[in-house]
This record gives sequence, structure tokens and C-alpha cells, in this order.
Amino acid sequence: MASDSCPSGDPRVKVRRRSQDRKKKKVQAEDIQGLTSAGHTALQEGRPQEALRYLSHALEVAGQLQDSRVIRACSFNLGAAHVEAGHAQKGLDFLRRAEPGPKADRLPDLQFNLGQAHNALGQDQEAVVHFLQAAQLYRSQGDGGSEGHACLEMGHCHRRTQDWAPAAQAFLRAAESFQLASMLDSAALALKGAGSVMIQSEQFSHDDIISILNDCLSETDRVTDAQIQGELYLSVGVSFCQLGRFPEALGCFQAALGPMAERPPLLAKVLHNLGATLNALGRFTPALQYHRLAAALYGSLGCRGDQAWCFRNLALAFSRLGKEEEAAESFVHALQGFRDTGPAHQCGSHVVIMGFYGRVTCASPPVPHRGPAGGGSGVRVAS
Repeated sequence: MASDSCPSGDPRVKVRRRSQDRKKKKVQAEDIQGLTSAGHTALQEGRPQEALRYLSHALEVAGQLQDSRVIRACSFNLGAAHVEAGHAQKGLDFLRRAEPGPKADRLPDLQFNLGQAHNALGQDQEAVVHFLQAAQLYRSQGDGGSEGHACLEMGHCHRRTQDWAPAAQAFLRAAESFQLASMLDSAALALKGAGSVMIQSEQFSHDDIISILNDCLSETDRVTDAQIQGELYLSVGVSFCQLGRFPEALGCFQAALGPMAERPPLLAKVLHNLGATLNALGRFTPALQYHRLAAALYGSLGCRGDQAWCFRNLALAFSRLGKEEEAAESFVHALQGFRDTGPAHQCGSHVVIMGFYGRVTCASPPVPHRGPAGGGSGVRVAS
């Protein structure tokens, strides 16, 4: 009697199995794509732990798919997420699995992420090697923005190890790359970084440094983000103070007033530095207003130590204007502020005492300000 079932060797069975396998792989590929996309979104929105869950699941599905190319891509993404989540060593392990052979040296995003992992581990020399390789590869692809980010990270590594000249060169290269990519905010940040480390190095003249700072100001004038613009003016102003170029510093701090008007912590720094710079220029009468405003604002923010420096500067201004009673009162406020803030400001107490009895007219050091970190590049992920 004839049977309706197909024998096991029937080619129709093999066709059905192949069709089912294709459908299964298609579903798995779609799952990986969806999980990867969700992981990317979570990373971009600052939810690294959630990103890890999505990307770990994507790697598991990729293992079932048994496609080495997809497995490498998922390992790359999971490694990047671990670095972003603060698990640098684990991230480094996954990134190395992503492309273990010589081809890894030709993948710019992988080199960049390896640099970020070593960077997070405090291995600055290893990080520099990878960032430099990434920058060269990005340049060969005509990707100026990514090259700039790699150079910026390289500059930060050199700065941490106090290799000032290489740091300056890295920041300058970053600025050039950003300018070519029409990324003006990032270019200004890179120039600011270059100027600040050039001041630390003995290999650059004052004229060279001032030229870079002026280039930074030219870019800063065109920055559209108010906070970034204000922080840049503030940082460049501090650099000019360090060079003893107080008129230029004054212009920077005055330019920062508008952008910082709605940002009290930064506005306090601007007012503080404005008063100190006016003291340094011998313009004590207009300085009084800024000392008072900065002291009041620091007080409202609970920054007692910084407030004490403002009272010190106020006392010095009063002293030079011949207003000894007001000077004495301000010095008392300053001394009490330094005592209240403990050992961290003991050097300030001594300066105040000597300043009062010696009628010293120098301003307090400029309030240091690193400004925005720059780049904000994070790790790179693959689609």
C-alpha cells in the first residue's frame, strides 16, 4: 500500500530543513540587530548596565548563529560597553576577541576602543599607542572628526604623564582635524588644551603660546553653546593670567560674564577672577564690586574657602585705596574663612596675615578651571 509520508532520503525533506534553517537564522539575525540597536541606545542615553544586558544577549544569539563575523562584531560592542560601564579589563578582553589577528591594526574604531580601555586602566603609554594608530587610520579614511577625538585623547594621556610637549602637539593636531571637519566647538577646546600644556612646557615661547590662545579665542567667538563658550573664555583667561598678560585675561573674563550669567558656580569663578585681575592691574576701585559679588555668590553656594580668597582680595583693594578700617574687617572675614576650611587652606591664612601687615597688593592666584573635557567621544560601537 502506498504511503503519503516522504522517505527520509527524499530531497523535499532536505529542502524543508534548509528553508527552516534559513528562517531560523533570519530570526536570529533580526534578534541580534534589535538587541544591538537597543544596546547602542542605552549607551548613548547613559545607561551602560542596561546596554550590557542587551549586548551580552546579542553575543549569546550570535554564538547560536555560528557566524564568526557577527560574533566578532558583538564581542566588539560588548567590550565597548564594558569599558563605558567602568569594567575596563573585561572590556579589553572582549575587544581583543573581536579581532585577534593582524587585521586589528587596520581597524580604527577597535584601536580607539583599545586606547580607551588602557586609558581607564591607567596605562597611558599603551593607550597612546592605540590612539595614535586610530588617528592615523581615521586620517587615511578622511574622517577628520574621529581623528580629532583620537588626538584629543592622546593629548590627555600625555598631560597625565606630564609629557607637556607631546601633549601640546596632540592637542594642536586635534584642533587642525576638527577645523577641517568644521567642528568649531571641539577645535576651540583642543586649542585651549594646547595652550594650557604649552604653559607647562619649557619648549614654547610666550609668543607661541599667546598665538595659540588668540587662535582659541577666535574659535571661541564662534561657539554657539553658551556654557562651552563661557568655560572657554574662563579657561583662556586663566592661561593669560599665568603668563602675566592681565589685560588679555580681563577681556576673557568680561566676555565670560554673559554666557555664565545663569550658571552660579561658574559665574562665581568669573567674578572672582575679574576682581583678582583688576587688583593685579592696579584698578582697585572697580575691583571692589567683583570681590563683593564673588564673595556673596560663593557664600550662597557654601564655598567657604573660595569666599575667603575673595575677602582677602577685597581687603587688599581696600588697603591700597587707603580704607584701612574696611581692609581690616575684610581680612578678619578672610582669616576666619581659611580657618573654617581646615588644613587645605592653611597656606591661605598665612598669605592673609602677611598681606595685611605688609600691605601686599598681589591678587590671589587665578581660580583654575579645566573647562569642558573636550571630545566627549566615549567608546565606538559597531552596527
